[in-house]
Parts: sequence; structure tokens; C-alpha cells
Amino acid sequence: MTARDRRQPRGTGSAARQSREQGMIPVLARAVRDVELAVQRGRVRPATRSMFQAVALLVREERRRIQTDDLSEARRTEQLKRLEGVATVLARTAPRDSSLLALLAEDAELLPSTRTVLREMRIAAGTEQPSEPVRPEPVLPVSPSPGAERQVVPQSVISRQLANPFLEPDFSAPPPPRRPRLLVTWELLAPLLRSFETASGGAPSCMALPQPSPLPVPGGRTLMPHQAQVVAAAGAGHRTFLLADEPGLGKTAQALLAAEAARAYPLLAVVPNVVKANWAREVGMWTPHRPVTVVHGDGNTVDAFSDVVVVNYDVLDRHVGWLGTLGFRGMVVDEAHFIKNKASQRSQNVLQLSERIRSRTVRPLLMALTGTPLINDIEDFLAIWEFLGWIKNDEPGPGLMQALEENGFTPAESEFYPAARSAVIELGIVRRRKVDVAADIPARRVADLPVELEGSVGRSIREAERLLARRLVKRYQSALEARSPAVPVQGIDHALVRKVATWERQDSDETQSGENVFSMMRRIGQAKAVLAADYTAQLARSVGKVVFFAKHVDVMDAAEQTFAQRGIRCSSIRGDQTPRVRQQAIAAFLDDPEVAVVVCSLTAAGVGLNLQVASDVVLAELSWTNAEQTQAIDRVHRIGQDQPVTAWRIIAAQTIDARIAELIDEKAGLAARALDGSEDELTSAVDVQLEALVTLLTDALTDLAEQQT
Repeated sequence: MTARDRRQPRGTGSAARQSREQGMIPVLARAVRDVELAVQRGRVRPATRSMFQAVALLVREERRRIQTDDLSEARRTEQLKRLEGVATVLARTAPRDSSLLALLAEDAELLPSTRTVLREMRIAAGTEQPSEPVRPEPVLPVSPSPGAERQVVPQSVISRQLANPFLEPDFSAPPPPRRPRLLVTWELLAPLLRSFETASGGAPSCMALPQPSPLPVPGGRTLMPHQAQVVAAAGAGHRTFLLADEPGLGKTAQALLAAEAARAYPLLAVVPNVVKANWAREVGMWTPHRPVTVVHGDGNTVDAFSDVVVVNYDVLDRHVGWLGTLGFRGMVVDEAHFIKNKASQRSQNVLQLSERIRSRTVRPLLMALTGTPLINDIEDFLAIWEFLGWIKNDEPGPGLMQALEENGFTPAESEFYPAARSAVIELGIVRRRKVDVAADIPARRVADLPVELEGSVGRSIREAERLLARRLVKRYQSALEARSPAVPVQGIDHALVRKVATWERQDSDETQSGENVFSMMRRIGQAKAVLAADYTAQLARSVGKVVFFAKHVDVMDAAEQTFAQRGIRCSSIRGDQTPRVRQQAIAAFLDDPEVAVVVCSLTAAGVGLNLQVASDVVLAELSWTNAEQTQAIDRVHRIGQDQPVTAWRIIAAQTIDARIAELIDEKAGLAARALDGSEDELTSAVDVQLEALVTLLTDALTDLAEQQT
């Protein structure tokens, strides 16, 4: 013990607690909890990655400080132990997202916003920001995008700009739209959205498409009629498409051949990282005479003279500057529901690029590709409509406004809504279902397979659910007692139940202490892992190849271990794989008859893969959305499949797992009503976590009332 430590008064517990809550370690602990929660919920955004990298750098910095500072041995041991806890959470979180895992390398390059996060965390901890060399930033020909602190310009891009400094003019300008008169004072965005909820009249959401003419396709391939219709529309002059065909109907081929028909080159494709290599391969298949380049990292290998440039959302912030000035005449956004949150940096980058392209090219080809444009709410449409130029902020764009004016109705008239819906659809919404256009694709079904969680694990989960229900009941009763003046309640106050569930869910977002709906679902997934793998092994022995989907890494690990014990060979598709390893895993499942199962991450393998050699899918864990579940099933149920497809959902009986499965199915009604013309009653876009808590509390209060009577 040092002299300074001996002079320290033996203070109260409050002084000790205050000391523990000062400095860098509490700041790191709060930040790493936020990162872990974001990863668990599948919301890894650029800000999440920047915070993760900042925490990793500050952990190393803080460890060096602790080891060199003049501290007592006990104090040093305590601080190192707390710091090790932060490092453990980092190490546990990183494998769940490959973009995070790469940031732990010693030579990892700073992300654009990491410097800002480092500075903010040091200020919060009360430490001085250490001096560090400032890297020279490249001079950009355009202003940087919002939130991007560092952008790059690959040498190949500079070479192209020097070789061809002038863009070919576009003389195809449309006539200027008429000035609005009838609707100039009306707020129109909410009525436009409402028209898709209420005015389908049983009609699907699909623009009028021309009859296709024979289209030569390289390599002896053939387009299905529904694919050729979109290509024909582009050839006839249509330039904006929300291509919302159900997954598995060949949207990538339609987009590439539409670009060829519209001569929309150079073409920019913004895609998820997991399908980047697949897009380059599809370009080679459908338009082999068009050179393609893929943007990796800082773009050092980019060939800016290529006709097609493929870039993933995760690195877009580094390249948005030069991409906006390269002279693209077409832009395709794949899995366009990724941009539904307009406040996210990802969405802002895409919208900025779209606006730049539209400002430099009079009639560019803009295509948003997604089989699930509506995931949570009808407002998921908005960012996609803005990308396409149909709306601008909170107002219709010129083309849509002119169509609404020509209809002659205002939102005060019931006729406005079906007419407005048709006006938006004719701007370019294309939605076809497999059952309507692909008669050769067999039917699919989702079959629930209830399993009993037995032994200590099952008892522990059921007890945790009871404890969560008791906490909700206690909170409900406290809220009743706190009412002033006291109002007698007959039966259950369902409005208060929803409020209590909302408070609980907000607390789950802010802290991970105690049991919550997220941790319970993860525990249930872990408990189901071996049971799901056992059932998959039985399927593989009886029907052949099977696709196994799980949400968490530990569930995938347990499944793969079970397959090894059962003598079942499997491959694995995860988020932390390199493109080469990933392709090897896919090829092993597709081509090797001895590989009977592919174990897939719901987030990393739910899009962009063709696994139709199998006709059975096992969903070991539930996702939070019907869209994610559908995307996974449609890796198998797609063009070229010649067997009926069955998706087996493993449901933990007598747990919250079963209720969440019902809620996910209820959410499927949103797209059915808005896009497919279903006349079924439209359920509101429910928050599954919230509704699960509402059900849990309602059931607990009902049981309590029965016991009291």
C-alpha cells in the first residue's frame, strides 16, 4: 500500500461507489452494453461499429495506463478485473458480426466516425485527449456526405475522370410538370400511405406491364415471362421500379437486363455484403459483355472504367463522394428494405447518391429490389419512394403530384384513396407472387414442430418466465396503487397492461440486468439447439439435404457438434467468414453428396443464396419478423425448385416461444393487404416484443384473478 493510499480516509460506501463510477471503465462498460444489445437485436449500424472500435482501442489504452500508474496492488487488480469484463463482452460480441471481428485486429483501420467517438468517450471519462498524428485527408471534388469524416478516391477513379472529364449529354428531358392547383394546400403523404392500407379492392400492387418480345439471353438461358415484362417496360422507357416480387422470382436478372434495355451504364449496384460476390457472378451470367468491378475496403482494386460497379452498404460512406460524380445512368439498391430507417447513415448515403444521379442524369434507371418492402409498418415505403424520386421529404415529387392532380380528388373524398394508390403503383411498383407467375415452382408450407424442454434447462426457462411475469404483475399493481385519485378497476385494465409492457420493453433496451424478453428467447434457442439438430439429422437421413437456420452463434455451434456426433457431415455459412470460405461452404453443400446439412445464420445467409438442392428447411430459432423468416425459406423455395418445400419451425411448447410464433404469423398480414390485395383484416404493425409482454402480463393477471376467486 502506498503512502497516498494510507492517507486516504476510510470513507463511507457512497464515496467508494462514487470512485468506482468515475473514470474510463464505467464509460466503457456502458458503451459495450449498448454495442452488445445492438448486435443481439441485429441492428449493427456504422455508429455501432465505430463505438465497438472505440471501446476496443480504449480498453488497450486503459490497460496500459493501469499497469503503469502508481496504484496499490489491490486497486490495480480491481481495475484490471473490471476492464477484463469489458474485454470479455467485446470478445463474445465480435464473432456475431464479421464487420466487428475485423475491427479487433491490431492493424485495423479507423472507421470514419471512430475519432469522434473516442473524443466523446474521453471527455465523458474526464481524461485529456492524447495527441496523435493527423493523417492527411484526401481532397474530394464534392462535399462529404453527412456523418462521413473520411472518404477515399481510388486511383482508378482519378484516372477515369482525367481520361473522360466530360459526361455525354442527355437530351431526353421530359416536359416540365404542371404547377399543383387542387392539392397545393393538402398534406398528402399520410393519405398516400393510408391508400395502401385501405384501398386495394382486392387488386395486387403491380403496374401495367407490356407484353414481352423475344429477348436473346447469353449462354442459352431463358427468362420467364414475368421477368421479360420488366425488361420490356425498361426498354419502352419506364425508368423507376420498386421491384417487390416475392423472393425467389429472379429480381437480380430482371434488374441487370433492364439496365441493358435502358442502356443505363455505368450502373451502380448497392447490395448487402453477403451477396456482393453473387452480384458480380450474375453480371457475368446475364450481361457477360459488361465489365464489372466490386468495391472492397478503400477501393484500391476498383476498375473505374467498368460498366457495373458493385458496392456494399457497409463501406458506402467511404465512397459516396466519388460515386456521386462518376456519371452513373442507373442505380440498383438490392434488399432495399435495408434503407427503411431514413435516420440511419446507410439510408442517408443511398438517398444522397440517388439525388446526385438524378441531378446529373435526366432520366436515370432507378430500381429498388426487395421481396419484403414492408417489415414493420406501412411507413417502410417512404425511404424507398424517396430513393426512386417519387417523394421528396414530406411531399410528393413532381410526377406523382401531377398524377394526383389529374385524378381530380382530394383526401376529403373517398375516391381519392383508390386513385392515389393506382397513381403510386403506375410510377413503377411491380409485385408478383410465385403462385401467380411461376406455376412450375411447387407449393411450400410452414409446419410448426412443438418440442418439450425437459430437465433442469426446461425448468430454469419456465421459472425465468414466471419471474418475468411476476415482475410485470408487481409493476402493474404498483401503477394501479399510484393512481390519484384511486379509480376502481373491474377486471383487467388493458390500457395499463400495454403501458406496463411498454415500460418493461424500454427498460430491456436500456439495461441487460435481470431476465427480459430478449434474453429469454436466446435461452430458449440454446435449449432447442440439440432438439432441432436431432430432428434435422432424422430429416437428412430420410429425405436428403436440409438447410438449418439459427440466429445465434452458440446455437449454430451446438447444432454442428450434434451433427458431428450423429455422423452427419455439414457445412456452415456465418457472418465472420471471408468470401472465399463462404463460397467453399456453399459449394460443398450444393455439390458434395456427402454434405447433408448446411448450418446457416439467419442474418448472414438469409438473403442472396440459392440452396434449392434442398427442399426442407429447419428454423431452429424464431426471428422477430415474418420477413426474415420468409427470406430464409426462400433460399430453397425459388425458381428451379422441383419439389414441395417444407419449413419446420421448432417451437418450445408451453413457453413464450409459442406466442411469439403466433405474433410473427400475424405480422404477415401487412404485406398481404398493402401489396397483394388481400381482403383479410389488416392487423396493425405490431411490435412482437411488446405484444409478447402484453400477452405474458395478461395471462398472469388472469391466473391471479382465478386464484383469488
